[in-house]
Amino acid sequence: MNKEYKSVNAIRILAADSVQKANSGHPGLPLGSAAMAYELWAHHMNHNPADPKWENRDRFVLSGGHGSALLYSLLHLFGYGLKKEDLMQFRQKDSLTPGHPEYGHTTGVEATTGPLGAGMGMAVGMAMAEAHLSAVFNKPEYPVVDHYTFALGGDGCMMEGISSEAFSLAGTLGLSKLIVLYDSNKICIEGSTDIVFTENVQKRMEAFGFQTLTVEDGNDLEAIGKAIEEAKADKGRPSFITVKTQIGYGCPGKQGKASAHGEPLGAEHVEALKENLEWESKEPFFVPQDVYDHYKELAEQGAEAQKAWNELYESYCSAYPEMKALWDQYHDLDAAKAVLEDESFWAYEDKPQATRNLSGIMINRLKNVLPGLVGGAADLAPSTKTYMQDMGDFSKDNYGGRNIHFGVRELAMAAMGNGLALHGGLRAFVSTFFVFSDYVKPMARLSALMKLPITYVFTHDSIGVGEDGPTHEPIEQLAMLRAMPGFNVFRPADATETAAAWYYAAASKDSPTALVLTRQNLPQLEGSGKEALKGGYILKDCDGKTPDAILIASGSEVSLAAEAAKVLKDRGISIRVVSMPCMDVFEQQSEEYKESVLPKEVRKRVVVEALSDFGWGKYVGLDGAYVTMHGFGASAPAELLFEKFGFTVENVVKTVENLM
Repeated sequence: MNKEYKSVNAIRILAADSVQKANSGHPGLPLGSAAMAYELWAHHMNHNPADPKWENRDRFVLSGGHGSALLYSLLHLFGYGLKKEDLMQFRQKDSLTPGHPEYGHTTGVEATTGPLGAGMGMAVGMAMAEAHLSAVFNKPEYPVVDHYTFALGGDGCMMEGISSEAFSLAGTLGLSKLIVLYDSNKICIEGSTDIVFTENVQKRMEAFGFQTLTVEDGNDLEAIGKAIEEAKADKGRPSFITVKTQIGYGCPGKQGKASAHGEPLGAEHVEALKENLEWESKEPFFVPQDVYDHYKELAEQGAEAQKAWNELYESYCSAYPEMKALWDQYHDLDAAKAVLEDESFWAYEDKPQATRNLSGIMINRLKNVLPGLVGGAADLAPSTKTYMQDMGDFSKDNYGGRNIHFGVRELAMAAMGNGLALHGGLRAFVSTFFVFSDYVKPMARLSALMKLPITYVFTHDSIGVGEDGPTHEPIEQLAMLRAMPGFNVFRPADATETAAAWYYAAASKDSPTALVLTRQNLPQLEGSGKEALKGGYILKDCDGKTPDAILIASGSEVSLAAEAAKVLKDRGISIRVVSMPCMDVFEQQSEEYKESVLPKEVRKRVVVEALSDFGWGKYVGLDGAYVTMHGFGASAPAELLFEKFGFTVENVVKTVENLM
């Protein structure tokens, strides 16, 4: 057996042994895809295990994250720091080899994958980032940003709608540095894909604008390599390479069968696999030294590639010192701190304004402070106010543009936003109407899992949407996002709170942030301030007295609470008004601070928020009450809906008085 195929089989053996020892996992994809993964990593992908975060490395996303044993075997063999003992702990508590790849947990993993198709969307975002940064930074003779994004996925990834959303845009944008490897084994969990999936995938991808290539034999390294190089040669289109494989390849009793997908092969089948592949030893996790030596040589080639790039970059910095300064600014994670004490950033006109409009102002104030700020909307920028003036549109003809038109593709938009953030050097935002956060949520969840500082701008945040009716009026969405760990949700009440929300989002290093914004105008509030950065604060108090009751509100209902407090004061009831723009950040404050805002001794509390009351119980307690939504909205002018559903001064006052 020649050295190359022996090295391919090492991937298969390690993957099969990992799954077998764990008695859990998916051996089918690693066995079938081992050859294409090896050929790519060994001969066509620039990467350096000694420096996994090298800026100009090629990116690899395993979209079929259930096949994680493939990726872990590659990382081990190439020397990314995964030891054989780590493979032996596959899917075990606190191991570096969890069931699905986790970004930030295992060195060499470029994205958290598992939800099928998500990796495809994130890969498109990475390719967009490469295209943009190359347009900004590259100079003649100095291609300092010049790398590919590779994604590997199977039939499940292609069935999920997110891949079509993302690939449609990738083709429109002509992202020629994106190369997708399609593990076409025609097997899904329930059996042959013929029962659910008979379309011509290549024709679909061709219609999207991809170059389409086919490798008939998934074990033919030469053919796979030729296809990858042909993909690289196309400078106008992304490429889609169909590699026809057999799931569970090499295991006689499982090859080509659905049972190879999601369960261990079984000890007898692992033994048969090793016999069939003519492996040197039946010992679990055995890899011959000559195979390790070969992988070490390959890794050293990657180190040489980085060395050449380092020299290129050093010369570039000498020739273009102004670009070196800009590069550093793009990569400065603390750049947003410049606006914290900048009065011009916090300035506002003292007139009623919708927080979506105020957010648009903040984006345009931040765009020069953060030159790497890129983003856009799902065909809604005029409504979500997320267009950066004079920054150009990102397109096939202008990759240097910073405004991204994602089209009506909310799910893929969020995945692409993740990819933009994962790439490095950029700070991304995405936007849509708040009710459509339902479409966004699965990828927002991945943002939180990966701790990506991406900003979600959600507008039209309540029944204030008005005439569009209940299909467009969010009710339960705020509770949904607030329930997500590590995901900060701001619903600001005025200009100052909107500025605080954007500052928090722009300064974040390890968490996504959502801004939930109004369509209708809101007054600028007396008492609002930078304390909004604490998530919750006292907007209006009662002259040093212990309050009789506390009104807690967010967003458009804070001004309503403040007006109700005036009426209650005239009736002899002392009220504290607490603005709660972000529960998540408030919970991060000290117990002393939280007690100072919401003292336990004051048990009469009323929450005022034109959305579901779910999640407010910990602040309201058993003795409190709610002025919230308890069903869907309706179609009518906003002011009539607020009256219909009880968001009036009279109703808030009555609710408080009923507690007395």
